[in-house]
Amino acid sequence: MIDTTSAALAVSSLETRAGFARIERSIAAHDAVMESLEEMNTLEIGGAPPAREPLAFPFTVAAWNLERCLFPEESAAHLGATGALLVLLSEMDNGMARTGQRHTTAEIAVALGMQYAYGVEFIELGLGSDTEREFCKDDFNEKGFHGNALMAAAPLNRPFMLRLWGERLWFMDGGDQPRVGERLAIGAVIETRAGPFVAISTHLESATTAAYRERQVKELIDALDTTFPELPVLIGGDLNTGNHIGGDFEAEGLFAMSAERGFTRHCGPIDGMTTRPSLITRWPKRAMKLDWFLARGLKIGKSHIIPSLDSSGRPLSDHDLLTCVVEGFE
Repeated sequence: MIDTTSAALAVSSLETRAGFARIERSIAAHDAVMESLEEMNTLEIGGAPPAREPLAFPFTVAAWNLERCLFPEESAAHLGATGALLVLLSEMDNGMARTGQRHTTAEIAVALGMQYAYGVEFIELGLGSDTEREFCKDDFNEKGFHGNALMAAAPLNRPFMLRLWGERLWFMDGGDQPRVGERLAIGAVIETRAGPFVAISTHLESATTAAYRERQVKELIDALDTTFPELPVLIGGDLNTGNHIGGDFEAEGLFAMSAERGFTRHCGPIDGMTTRPSLITRWPKRAMKLDWFLARGLKIGKSHIIPSLDSSGRPLSDHDLLTCVVEGFE
């Protein structure tokens, strides 16, 4: 686990990032570059919780893949309306042309009055897909960061980042989205009035098989059990269930495997899909159930799928917002 933290991540120069495209396409070459990059081995901690008081049960948790986060202000307002005191985010841009070079996580955390932890999942080597390029005013990325975040209205204790097992798919053949990096999980210990638990924001691989994702979750749970034995755990995010297997989320082995390890799943109505057409993902028939909470040692109440539409009906993401209520410890 990576536990080195900083108030601001290092940024490789445009020239250095341009050189990544010429690296030999192998896992060994990729990982040698990754090891040398400070920004890929550091967790950014920013914002500040409004108080250092532990959370009181019950409280709401939100998990949301914000699809780059084109609209930080509106997304923050949408999150704020849920009353969530713990927020798990994925696909958050930082220094990308398509999102105006903004640090979207930091802006949302300020708007919500929360402390945040942010980690770089990928350094993007290009400007993105054709639809993403429509939002670019610059022809370069100031940072090229694309990652995950965890934020809370309470201190983030023992924050960490864990890169998930993978085959560097976006480096080997990223098509119009070449990237250096790998999927990851970001977590921290959250204090409640009844004791601590571990919260994790994660994003599993989309462009692969169910067995691949099952291994990612298994090794994440293994790492949590080693580092945080006996602590209750809440994992939330885009698990990409059903991708490349015909949309059948029940065919994902990660559910049975995690159940054997003591986890329960929570997703709103089981027949409720969590994706929608957006300004970037414009396929009208795309409807999948990708987003979940996995909980162990926690009593989870109602979970809901909240449409990701702003007050004008504009989609904020191609994923809807998922919430659950944590009622206490089991």
